[in-house]
Amino acid sequence: MKITYKDAGVDIKKVKSAHKTIERLISATHGFRQGILSGYGHYAGLIEIGSNKVLALHTDGVGTKVLVAQMAKRFDTIGVDCIAMNVNDVICVGAEPVAFVDYLALRKPDEKLTQEVTRGLVEGARQAGVAIVGGETAVMPDIIKGDNQAFDLAGTVLGITDKDKLVLGDKIEVGDIIIGVESNGLHSNGYTLARKVLLRKYGIREKVKELDHTIGDELLRPTRIYVKPVMEILDEVHGLAHITGGAFTKLTRLNNNVGFHLDTMPEPPPIFKLIQKHARINDKEMYSTFNMGIGFCIITQKNVEDAIVSTFRKHNMRASIVGRVKEDKGIYIDRTRLV
Repeated sequence: MKITYKDAGVDIKKVKSAHKTIERLISATHGFRQGILSGYGHYAGLIEIGSNKVLALHTDGVGTKVLVAQMAKRFDTIGVDCIAMNVNDVICVGAEPVAFVDYLALRKPDEKLTQEVTRGLVEGARQAGVAIVGGETAVMPDIIKGDNQAFDLAGTVLGITDKDKLVLGDKIEVGDIIIGVESNGLHSNGYTLARKVLLRKYGIREKVKELDHTIGDELLRPTRIYVKPVMEILDEVHGLAHITGGAFTKLTRLNNNVGFHLDTMPEPPPIFKLIQKHARINDKEMYSTFNMGIGFCIITQKNVEDAIVSTFRKHNMRASIVGRVKEDKGIYIDRTRLV
């Protein structure tokens, strides 16, 4: 039986409609303070603080990946995901993440769970080079439903940059190249569909031939953190995109006056093929929901790709040219238009 993201319970059209309503309402608050450069629609809110400095703020969680952690009773990686989902977004505007606060909501107090989640946060902070400067732990049995280890996790990151070093996609032009950097599996998106497809077929501790390890191990791979190599290449880039919810449709955030043609994408890793096989959905649905093996995209001019690829290689990440910017507007995977 075919199962789409909408069938699994996530209607992207309705989500986007809700986002437009939110944008309209919160934009009215921008006049309450001076220095608000942007507050919605890109990867971070931007606040000018004088002396050419800009603060960037972003908040995010890890979605229904927390349910997989609960099923597997393994909580040591989910904190890395929370850090990653925030810092990987804030760097997309050219800001360096410097500080982070988290929010952990529990059904019941659980010292072991709290320690494991915190250790993951610390490891993610180490990889990103940020300081965790505070947070909140709340016990809410009437809200957090499930077993005694049910929880939710979210966080907020603060970044900083110079105003003239912001990366907002306005420099993207026809002829630019798109470099894709490998992901580390599903990261933290599309889990509502992935769980419904895979966990009705396999047990959480079942070893799967196509993966050569268990479903739980695969689904709990921590999201890759791209901060350090991206900070090294900022002078060369025209646009940056973290491939998360909405997958490659995220590129429309950068510049909607051009087209992003991804015509040399690598072969997707086995986990994505496994999901597509059991969900019985087409490539368009897959590339609109999952990162398909590319977790981050860099848009830049020609002739600097070797230096960028080399920088990521130095950080043990594979990168390659996956497409080009063309006049035909929209997002294309080969000849399939996503949006």
